[in-house]
Amino acid sequence: MSEAAPAGSSRPVPTRLSDVETRERLARLPGWAVEGAELVRVFTFKNYYQTTAFVNAVVWIAHAADHHPDISFGYKTCSIRYTTHEAGGLSEKDFVCAEKIDALLGESRGS
Repeated sequence: MSEAAPAGSSRPVPTRLSDVETRERLARLPGWAVEGAELVRVFTFKNYYQTTAFVNAVVWIAHAADHHPDISFGYKTCSIRYTTHEAGGLSEKDFVCAEKIDALLGESRGS
C-alpha cells in the first residue's frame, strides 16, 4: 500500500484499493460486505449490555487506529460501516480495522 502525504502535512493519505484488491481482502472477512464504497457488517448480540460493550471496544480500536467507522446500534444489533474518505473509497485501513473487530469476537482470520 503506497501512501503520499498531502502538501504541508506529515500524515500520509491512504490509497484506494482496486476492485481486485477489495475482493481479495473481502474474501478473508466472512460476514462483511461491500456496499458502494463502504465495508459493512451487522453484528447480533444476546442483550444490550453485550452490544454496548462491543461498541465501546470498537470505539477503542477506532481511536487507536485514528480511523473511525459509522456505528449504529440498538438493543441487540450493531452496524459498522468503514470507508476511507481521503482515498475516495476503501483502503487497507478499513480492512485492518475490520480484522481487529473480528478478533474481538474470536473471529481472527490472519492476513
